[in-house]
Amino acid sequence: MSEQLADERASAAPVPGQVGGRAVTLIPHRAPDVEESTLPSDYQRILAAVRQAAGPVMARQVGEVVGVDVSVRAKLEPLRGKLVRLVDRGWLRKLPDGRFTTRL
Repeated sequence: MSEQLADERASAAPVPGQVGGRAVTLIPHRAPDVEESTLPSDYQRILAAVRQAAGPVMARQVGEVVGVDVSVRAKLEPLRGKLVRLVDRGWLRKLPDGRFTTRL
């Protein structure tokens, strides 16, 4: 039984893929059997930063917590892309005003 569970967890882990000839990490969709630990560490830090906030946060606020230089737009945009990717996969929710929050 434990071997089967280990195999299932391994299959849910992020798998490197190829897009346009570049290696990319695939982010799993949120599901009851998929744990947050299957996400890459930078995505786990982003989720933790959103959870620690008192309410919905902007990408800039998340960047300040995870150590991104928020004064440089070119460094903030990749973080915003990761936040949107987490929204697309069901890990976060994006409000109409552009702020991010955890899913209930």
